[in-house]
Amino acid sequence: MGSTGSYGRGARVLSVGLALTGVVTLAYFVLATYALDRREYGAVSLLWSITFIVATVIYRPIEQLLARTVARGHEFGRVPALIQGGFALGFLVVALALRGPLVELLNGSQALYWILVAAVLAYAASYFARGYLAGSGRFELYGGLVFVEATSRVLFPLAVVLGVAGGQTAVALGIAAAPVLSLLVVPWALRRRARTAEAAEEARGAEAARGALSLRTGTGFAGSVLVISAAEQTLINAAVLTTQAAAPLLVGVVFNALLIVRAPLQLFQAVQGSLLPHLANAQADEFTRALRVTVLAIAGFAGAVALGLLAVGPLVMGVFDIDYDYGRLGLAALGLGMGFHLVAGTLNQAALARDRGGRAAAAWVVAAVAFVVWLLAPVVDDPVLRVEVGYLGATVGLAAMLGMTLRRGG
Repeated sequence: MGSTGSYGRGARVLSVGLALTGVVTLAYFVLATYALDRREYGAVSLLWSITFIVATVIYRPIEQLLARTVARGHEFGRVPALIQGGFALGFLVVALALRGPLVELLNGSQALYWILVAAVLAYAASYFARGYLAGSGRFELYGGLVFVEATSRVLFPLAVVLGVAGGQTAVALGIAAAPVLSLLVVPWALRRRARTAEAAEEARGAEAARGALSLRTGTGFAGSVLVISAAEQTLINAAVLTTQAAAPLLVGVVFNALLIVRAPLQLFQAVQGSLLPHLANAQADEFTRALRVTVLAIAGFAGAVALGLLAVGPLVMGVFDIDYDYGRLGLAALGLGMGFHLVAGTLNQAALARDRGGRAAAAWVVAAVAFVVWLLAPVVDDPVLRVEVGYLGATVGLAAMLGMTLRRGG
């Protein structure tokens, strides 16, 4: 019961932290539109998108590895740090090699290019800290870290609006400075760790009994999560790219529709952050109970969203200044697909907790590839409806495959 209560409390704390973070992040972009002209704002938005996608794909594996490792009583140091350093170094090599194309992509701005490099490297430390905080059950500090990150970022466009600073570079600097400033919460975690030295000794004893984390095992786990992260980004972003190629005028329409998916997935990171360390140590009954409670909560939420979209979806989407008549059924399909995506994320955490990351990664790859093939094959003439139907089908298949992965494992 104590562990279950900790999981529920952790999810609630992280949900509040990430919800506040989402509001403050929105404020960053609102202020940026006042501080910059359309071209400058577009470049900063692109910089944000590249930073977020790259950092999520290459660093979230270590966050997950560290959360599971620490929750199991292992030391948090060398192996995850080596892998994280390898990912960061790999990014730096690629970024330097692609400096010319990246500068051109960012409207020829050398300053934005170096902010991109600095931001992605800084997120290596930020995600490492997140994994440690989640694994050690310090969810209030995890929530504090992401909130401090968002709050410090928004100060930069605010300074430009107030006239304290000026220009595109000043606004963009917040993207690189935020992950560094967010690490101010880490000394609190280290102080508490020092006060629990005896518990750490017991954890080291447990680690010796179970076998220390090896570089090979850690790399295998991180590699699986990297593949999963890349496949998930494909499910979320591929439709925008394929629509850009086939029907450029509908890109904004598809992007806005997929916000139905993006917002809940962002908040669900709170549940994921507390679910993996909980499941890593859970007994069979507790493991099953946590999955059941989470899946039932998702089903209720997704069902309510789908019904709401069916009733007033087109009206709600009218808040966007784009002349397009969204279909009720298509929007409801996205709502249901979002629910299956969240269920898949839950089952994915269960698979990672039970050392089945390779099987889980295979399921994600199959779903992502099938989704892209569907988008490229004009089975449905309407590009927007094609995205909506394809996303629902891909997430249903993904959830089913991950469920079978857990069942086969016993």
